[in-house]
Amino acid sequence: MSPLTRRQLLALGAAGAGATVVGGTGLWWTATGGRGYTGGEDLIEPQVLASREDVLELDLTAAQTRIQVGGRQASVKAFNGSLPGPTLRVAPGDTVRVAMTNRLEAPTNLHVHGMHVSPEGNGDNPFVSIAPGGSFNYEFALPADHPPGTYWYHPHRHGHVADQVAAGLYGAIIVEDTEPVPVTRERVMVVSDLTLDASGNLAEVSQMQQMMGREGEVVLVNGAVRPQLNAAPGERERWRIVNACPSRYLRLRLEGQQVRVLSRDLGRLPTPEDITEVVLAPGNRIEMLVETTEGSSTLVAAPVDRGGMDAMMGGTMMGDNETGSGEPVELLTLTVSGAPVQKPPPVPEGPGLRDLRGEPITARRTLDFAMGMGGGAMMGSGGGEGDTTMMAFTINGQEFGPDRVDTPVAAGTVEEWTLKNSSPMDHPIHLHVWPMQIVQDGNRDLSEPRWQDVVNVPARSQVKVLIAFEDFPGKTVYHCHILDHEDQGMMGTVEAR
Repeated sequence: MSPLTRRQLLALGAAGAGATVVGGTGLWWTATGGRGYTGGEDLIEPQVLASREDVLELDLTAAQTRIQVGGRQASVKAFNGSLPGPTLRVAPGDTVRVAMTNRLEAPTNLHVHGMHVSPEGNGDNPFVSIAPGGSFNYEFALPADHPPGTYWYHPHRHGHVADQVAAGLYGAIIVEDTEPVPVTRERVMVVSDLTLDASGNLAEVSQMQQMMGREGEVVLVNGAVRPQLNAAPGERERWRIVNACPSRYLRLRLEGQQVRVLSRDLGRLPTPEDITEVVLAPGNRIEMLVETTEGSSTLVAAPVDRGGMDAMMGGTMMGDNETGSGEPVELLTLTVSGAPVQKPPPVPEGPGLRDLRGEPITARRTLDFAMGMGGGAMMGSGGGEGDTTMMAFTINGQEFGPDRVDTPVAAGTVEEWTLKNSSPMDHPIHLHVWPMQIVQDGNRDLSEPRWQDVVNVPARSQVKVLIAFEDFPGKTVYHCHILDHEDQGMMGTVEAR
């Protein structure tokens, strides 16, 4: 791989110029609610499938379906005909058995994002490929001490991930608390985005959009545009929010209400943290406690500048090639009215978080996430395995190779990984199976343990994490969760032996 030259960058900019104008218009329409979309319906949560006697068994079918999206007829791809798919509710120690059927025109599979389960065989195995018309029986056995939290599921068939998630294939997973949190109610909110053409079909994705990471023209919450919620003063709601967008970052604000963070990605914080805003990278989840105050409030996602091609050549690219442009997006409205209710009891302290800094480190590694020019012709429009590309998305100079083990680790040990981003764009890094404890963000050491399974690494920066490779042997992957980047090669394999 060689660095991008000015001439090559201008060629890429010219190739994507027409599509970039359309993409910019799409972002503008997102900010104003979407081209021809209507909103304001009551928030509807997906069907809940809960375990019984320590087991959850379900059929899950991925297929094309026709549904209403913001008052428009839309052809999307969905699990069990629902956008999002059903919410799976389980407890630590449960077993989940999924009979998955592929009714799509492309191969697919299933990833239980953030779950600490085996990556082998019919577990959370990203190397499984379910052909069109085929089926596969998954089984996920949760450890008895599995962290509670909000997780999610989506396809992970390399070369097709961005297309399939952008089309609507995703759903939430809840691992229940061993000690309940006193709240008036819980709400599950899966945030996604998509772009439809004039006929309501999924729009084609341009080369530039793939290179930047696609952002849809309309942002949805549980498949709806700007849904509304109602509550009484004095209630405490638990909002479980999943960022299921393929590339979009969400800078969330809810003015007029008291908001505290209960959980980031997995587990519980020992004490809920007061916030005014929080940023979710693609794949991140957050649990917020909302203490309701009379009035009307809007959950807003402000744009996040995650970098772009202009940074590689001093702002001289053609068109608007920066990500996160546009105006804030109104995700939903909360109306608090009526007679005040008695507030729930205080939230008890959660267990202290494990700190790996006191444990022996067996290895230290650096993973360099980079973008540059590769061989071949201009990238294709499908992001599939047969396409060639001028842009290379690499880790330590290599694009993904499914038959290659990039990082062999010793099972049962703790390693320190430096996640280095030498590119001009942010990369949210996701490791399957084993969560990461962030210990250093740039030059800033973290004083308290912070656990996540998607860690954002800003452009031209680095983040240090500690990882305990416990409980499960086997091979899985780490990758950029801007899913177009993953499909184009920014993924590596790790095997615990």
